[in-house]
Amino acid sequence: MAKRTPLQWFRKSSSGYTFIEIIVVTGIMAILATAALPIARVSMKRQREMELKRVLREVRGAIDTFHDWAQNGLLSQTELNMTAENYPSSLEQLVDGVLLANDASGRKKKFLRRIPVDPFTGTTDWGKRAYTDAADTKVWGGSSVFDIYSKFDGKALDGTKYRDW
Repeated sequence: MAKRTPLQWFRKSSSGYTFIEIIVVTGIMAILATAALPIARVSMKRQREMELKRVLREVRGAIDTFHDWAQNGLLSQTELNMTAENYPSSLEQLVDGVLLANDASGRKKKFLRRIPVDPFTGTTDWGKRAYTDAADTKVWGGSSVFDIYSKFDGKALDGTKYRDW
């Protein structure tokens, strides 16, 4: 007589799984899935935060480059808003470009390819600060774009507000 394994003692005629085994495996999978869900949420939020930081660096760099070019007289003064302390009058001006000074060919210097999307709001509607605005203002003065911030009213993983970044 052939030796039987322990499972064979319980399964005399069936070659499939029992209902109890399926329920136990399903329960274990459900527990593992509920443990993984919060980790996935935090990971997705962290990824959007990194994207927001990258976008803010990109746009602020473009604003600073625009300011440097304007201060050094490399941009046409006819297109610049002189009351704006040589900062762009809008984000669209960074995308559309400005005529170069002393260049008869009509070439434009563009500082951004497009206005980036805020990863939290999903729009290109950014909060703006003018050079003459207070640092904590929530209303744009409208004369220039000195800085941008996210309009999303949430808190980051480190406890700070996205508007303060």
